[in-house]
Amino acid sequence: MAQAKNILFIMFDQLRWDYLSCYGHPHLDTPNIDKLASKGVRFDRAYIQAPICGASRMSTYTGRYVNSHGAGWNNIPLRVGEPTLGDHLRKQGMDCWLIGKTHMAADTEGMERLGIERGTQIGERVAQCGFDVFERDDGMRPEGPDGPYDPGGALTYNEYLRSKGYEGDNPWHDYANSGLDSDGNVLSGWFLKNNSLPANIREEDSETPYMTRRGMEFIENAQGPWCCHLSLIKPHWPYIVPEPYASMYGPQHFLPVVRTEEERDNAHPVLRAMMNGPVSKTFSRMEARDAMLGAYMGLIKQIDDQMGVLFDWLEETGRMKDTMIVLTSDHGDFLGDHWLGEKQFFFDNSTRVPLIIYDPSPEADATRGTVSDALVEQIDLVKTFYEVAGGKVDDIAHQVEGHSLMPILHGQATEQPRAVAICEYDYSATPLRNALNVDVADARAFMATSKRWKLIHFEGGFRPMLFDLEADPQELVDLGDSPDHAAVIAEMYEHLHAWFRRCDQRITKSRAALTQMGTGIQRRGVTIGVYSEDEANPELVTKYLGRKARPWQEVVAAQSGAAE
Repeated sequence: MAQAKNILFIMFDQLRWDYLSCYGHPHLDTPNIDKLASKGVRFDRAYIQAPICGASRMSTYTGRYVNSHGAGWNNIPLRVGEPTLGDHLRKQGMDCWLIGKTHMAADTEGMERLGIERGTQIGERVAQCGFDVFERDDGMRPEGPDGPYDPGGALTYNEYLRSKGYEGDNPWHDYANSGLDSDGNVLSGWFLKNNSLPANIREEDSETPYMTRRGMEFIENAQGPWCCHLSLIKPHWPYIVPEPYASMYGPQHFLPVVRTEEERDNAHPVLRAMMNGPVSKTFSRMEARDAMLGAYMGLIKQIDDQMGVLFDWLEETGRMKDTMIVLTSDHGDFLGDHWLGEKQFFFDNSTRVPLIIYDPSPEADATRGTVSDALVEQIDLVKTFYEVAGGKVDDIAHQVEGHSLMPILHGQATEQPRAVAICEYDYSATPLRNALNVDVADARAFMATSKRWKLIHFEGGFRPMLFDLEADPQELVDLGDSPDHAAVIAEMYEHLHAWFRRCDQRITKSRAALTQMGTGIQRRGVTIGVYSEDEANPELVTKYLGRKARPWQEVVAAQSGAAE
């Protein structure tokens, strides 16, 4: 083994933590990801900072909470001036490249105000969340009566598909994400009833193999040191996968749905409104869940097979010896659990994600194959990567709110210096706000979770929710209105309030610089509150002692005489 000089940062989209065999899934075998875990550390309590793609990723890429960077929803721009992973790594001589998805929205108004132009190196980095772009593909090219959701989505991938003979204006939809009937009709993967069909595409041309190959192309030609963010769209919807994966899993392989009638009958008002949303109602129907779950599992199996291709290639090319590999997800998927679809709430199905880190350095030998129970947040990755690049994490502590994971990876620590993990949800731009009749300013919620307790706070006058994660790991019993748990709720609120008091917008001066400012002001002549010369430090007031000057009247008289 050698020291890690490169970083391969792999992120999947909407991958649940409990849908990998190394995390305990009994029927979905993922031997290649499991093998990576056997060579590194598997983190068992890793939490995202927002249960939605864009906001979660902006926290991961900045190392900052949503409350600090402000990009709380998909397509909310990350404001100009927010330092990102790429900004930090380049200071240490490490390039930072993107292959795949970021869900970044550029702050075009801010760029225009500051005269930052697209097409320039700095303009592109500001517009691409600090990355240099090898290929950006947010993996989505849906289209409706008002046009495409993402005009730039899947453009290069669609060009690739056309080069392989897949016709049409949007082969991403017609082939990669749809089935086909015997009459040649496209059966869209957007409809859950079609998810059990195989995608009408050769497996090697589908999205996961394609983007994995693109990552390998980058690594093959990269000049190090580098950080490569390989960000794959699946198993995000549309839930459809080509053969052989489409036929691998059926109801006998599905985990039982996690929900109870009592949970639904006694639901908190915000949770009830989510349960009553159209997506949740559909995913609560067993025929809908059964139709898509086999495809979801097949997509994960395809992911694992492609990770096997990638990891074997890294071994063959010698890159495993000098490359840290980080594997994670931006959030999970409810899959009908808790009577919900999608991911936009604080249950562990969404907020808890897989995180596996392989460090090739000898210092990590003592922790290979271990499982960490530490409370970890995705914002911890920026400082971790910065330390790998050779930086001192204290130098960016004023800009990055997470904590490096290197002490855990190297066996020097077992916990992170936090009492709770934080996740935030801004639903001001969603139908949920309208359903609850909540003002935009109040359409916010916050989660603080320890290893034992999870508190959820809602603005807008709603009561909190509370779960006992030891007694109720499936989070089915809400204790938020239990008088017997008032002391626990108060304790968890104090943790949340302590976090609020520490959220930091002070990013333009380092902590070392602030310390120097506090002790150095007197050395630059600011002498406040000193009564007399003999009470002052003579070194600091040397410019004020032993000086001579004329009375001002003589100065004025002399000036007048000179004028005459």
